[in-house]
Amino acid sequence: MTVAAPRSSLPLRGVLATPILAGAEVMAGAGGLGRIVTRLNVMEVPDVLAFVKPDELLLTTGYPLRDRPDALPRLIADLDDRGLAGLGVKLGRYLDAIPGAALDEADRRGFPVVRLPEGVAFDDILNDVLGAMLDRQARQLERAERVHQAFLQVVLRGEGVEQIARDLAELLDGPAAVVDRDGTVLGAARLADLGLADVDDPAPMVIAQDDRHVRVDGTQLPCVAVPIVAGPRKHGHVVAITANGSRTGDLLALESAATVAALVLTQRMELRAVESKYQSDLVHDLLRGAGDVDDVRRRAAGFGWDLDRRLIAIVLRLDERVDDAADARARPPLAGSLRGSVLERDPGAAVVQFSSEVVVLTAAFDPPPGTDAPDGRAEACAFAADLAARAGRAAGVSASAGLSRPVVDVREVARAYEQASRAVELGREISGRAAVTHFDDLGAYRLLALVPDRDELRAFAVETLRELAADDPAALDLRQTLQALLDSGGNVAEAARRLHFHYNTLRYRIEKLESILGPFMTDARRRLDVQLALLVLRLHPHG
Repeated sequence: MTVAAPRSSLPLRGVLATPILAGAEVMAGAGGLGRIVTRLNVMEVPDVLAFVKPDELLLTTGYPLRDRPDALPRLIADLDDRGLAGLGVKLGRYLDAIPGAALDEADRRGFPVVRLPEGVAFDDILNDVLGAMLDRQARQLERAERVHQAFLQVVLRGEGVEQIARDLAELLDGPAAVVDRDGTVLGAARLADLGLADVDDPAPMVIAQDDRHVRVDGTQLPCVAVPIVAGPRKHGHVVAITANGSRTGDLLALESAATVAALVLTQRMELRAVESKYQSDLVHDLLRGAGDVDDVRRRAAGFGWDLDRRLIAIVLRLDERVDDAADARARPPLAGSLRGSVLERDPGAAVVQFSSEVVVLTAAFDPPPGTDAPDGRAEACAFAADLAARAGRAAGVSASAGLSRPVVDVREVARAYEQASRAVELGREISGRAAVTHFDDLGAYRLLALVPDRDELRAFAVETLRELAADDPAALDLRQTLQALLDSGGNVAEAARRLHFHYNTLRYRIEKLESILGPFMTDARRRLDVQLALLVLRLHPHG
């Protein structure tokens, strides 16, 4: 006889907490008390295995086993293999005790064996447990309706993820948060309960792959985390930090919150996409020439941009194409992953994305007070390096950055962009991937880049350096010696120290170099040709 409550369940420990089973004793397998019970069955025949189902609590007086109690270990193993929740036994009438081998098998498997209270009829157990399941189902349905109504109001009132977090924390009576893919907290409530994070400035939350642990401020905590997914894109997680892991009600509320969060974030992305188009159009106008300056200022002010000050341009480009279109759609827009870092330093900055790059117009970096630095170039480059690293992490490939000189008029933004664009292009040619290059650090490379005929430049380098222009190890070694001599201004002793050569060894190498290149140590014009040829090889190493 099987009795089930449709779509309802209780963990076995909850079943044993019903009043009718108040005197029950767990004899073995206590580690499995969390198993879910969805139905109850009574064992009336020896071949009961043909009639059991997963998640059942099987009740028996032991009558089918009265003549062969030694079959209990095998029966327990078979019941566990079929996914049953446990075995409830009435002792004293047909079985006086459970064999030790059976209890050992139950403990080994974590399969609960429960001694049922004396004098309690199976019908009463079935009715009371079924009633408890139905009561629980009714409470779950009531809770589901409250959850549904709470989050429906978030959508109807046009509220954001901050309200989702507050409603979730109230429903679960504990800390809750909505975080993006990088762990940045988009909305949170009751984080102060953890004593780990300031509510106004919560620390990042890193969700473990099992979605059951979160790391905050270096501390790992149990949680229930549900992904926020809309189409192919994963936006982040809805998180409830709990004392001891998931509960069914938590999961229900979190899934509802994640659905609404996906809708809210998708709407926000669509609005941002429209705004981003208008922002990109404005920057395109600036790069073509400011035109009506008053109109540009008015439009920029509408976006919160402050262009009437000393500005620098930063151009960020990925070092390789992201060809997987589906994978690209699953990632957030590149500008969006950088905007927070830029606006934290400069709320009036502009951050826009074109098809292959992100352009940042931000306040120029002034040198630190009390220093002899003529400008804030080092600080600007450090800031750009951080943005390039963030862009690389967001896109899954490395990124390079180029920086311009400061400009003081909105009409000069086009020139600043040209400088930053040239810097990122040449910097990557010279230094490789993940290069961060300021326009003022390009030196003579800026002039060489203006020569459109690469073959002519390469021919000049080969004619000047002769066999030193080859790619073989001997030529590379001599070029390294030549570069050290030029970098030290022709100071032989200093070059020998840099190269860790004996002075006489370097003198010998100088003679060999001059036999190939001519008297570059004493002829300034020839030395200039050699320096330019070396720059050409660095700029165009493969012709």
